[in-house]
Amino acid sequence: MSPTLAADLAAVAFGAEPGRWPLPPATDPDQLWLRAVAAGGQGRYAIARNCTAEVIRRAPRGRLGSLALSTQASFMRQLGWHRVARGWDGRAYACAGADPEAGVDALIGLSADALGVGRLATSDALLHRAADLLAGADSPPPRLAIRLAWVRAELAMAGGDGPAAVRHARAGVELAESALPALRRHRVKSDVVLAAALCSAGDRAAARALADTVLADTERHGLIPLRWALSCLLADIGSRARRPADIEAIRDRSAAFVVRHGGRWNSR
Repeated sequence: MSPTLAADLAAVAFGAEPGRWPLPPATDPDQLWLRAVAAGGQGRYAIARNCTAEVIRRAPRGRLGSLALSTQASFMRQLGWHRVARGWDGRAYACAGADPEAGVDALIGLSADALGVGRLATSDALLHRAADLLAGADSPPPRLAIRLAWVRAELAMAGGDGPAAVRHARAGVELAESALPALRRHRVKSDVVLAAALCSAGDRAAARALADTVLADTERHGLIPLRWALSCLLADIGSRARRPADIEAIRDRSAAFVVRHGGRWNSR
């Protein structure tokens, strides 16, 4: 792996430059996985899928193959295809072997898949398994604990427990904040999750204020899927910074960008 290429791609995928475009090239499977993560965060799903497919072709099993499968599952979830994502995450878990990073990623993904189809008890059980595996891991990447906090918050929202959702979401924000300047995309998404949690807890004013602020961050960092999610939230609860028509335009432009770049929304 070229150290320079790997560092450049890591800066987009998990670092301080999530909106960098054009993306650096990739030659080996490790670089291709980083490029897939980077492209998916920007909503460039065709590029991202091509990269994960190539990783899986070259490294079908083990840590890297598992991470690529989990990454592909995350693209499906972002577009609303939770049932499809479950198959990818199941394969990811089967391929993970003894690697804790890959295993935790797959279990968190499976939990989010179950949550997306209303299987809350299954989602909770899978989260506990992920947390146990993470607790036993030696120096795991910080992003895993942040992802765990996101899904815990989402599960609490789905179960109608607003205060717990806010608590878990704030934990994700704190973890992401402590990782800066790395994990910039995770820091932005943590605020997106917190805005949704505040709304679920009935604090629409705080949710609105945070969402308005973070919407500008999604534009600054080129995070189109998160920009779409925030504009959907603001279309429901209202924005103090922008007119309803402006929010709807941001939502529609973001959705159209995703489609132009290879995404297909699940409208059901």
